Amino acid sequence: MLRKLWPVAMLSLLLAAGPARSAVTTYEIDTAHSNVGFAVPILGGLSKVRGKFSDFKVSIVYDDKDISKSSVNAVIKAASIDTGIEPRDKHLRTADFFDAEKYPDITFQSKSVRKKGKELIAHGTFTMRGVSKEIDLPFTITGISKNPKTGKTTLGVLARIVLNRRDYGINFSRPDNPNFLGDEVEIELNLITRAASAQ
Repeated sequence: MLRKLWPVAMLSLLLAAGPARSAVTTYEIDTAHSNVGFAVPILGGLSKVRGKFSDFKVSIVYDDKDISKSSVNAVIKAASIDTGIEPRDKHLRTADFFDAEKYPDITFQSKSVRKKGKELIAHGTFTMRGVSKEIDLPFTITGISKNPKTGKTTLGVLARIVLNRRDYGINFSRPDNPNFLGDEVEIELNLITRAASAQ
């Protein structure tokens, strides 16, 4: 009798353990509660011009059991740049800067994710203004919460990186003051992502 029940018992244990083994969740961006911002130094660092992009999509596959199985994919619409001054934003969309009509998307596609101390490092290809370069994007998980009604999780992410605009062909300088605009652009992403699916 015990011999007959053994396969049934093992199958039941495997089925019960199945969901517990899975830790992979796909998160999609909640744009209403997220921000893709940047800051550029001006006048030799005396001040900074801050702005954001209002049209973007981010998808994160997060495996809390095996970080190496995680991934990050982001698409930002260059034309959605917003510094709060429309004449300046129109100029930023031209070929002097982002050339948004010719290069509408700023993208990042990770190739690997690893843990480094308290941070996670997404290594991948960043493309802006038609120029693609391999970069390391450091980010942290600021928290995970679970909706008691739906059972779905919300993931908070903070990422910061400094990029040189000239590396991506954005070489504009003011004729009357060539040093007015700095080269190092600080980028900060404050993201709220919601679980779209789990494996």
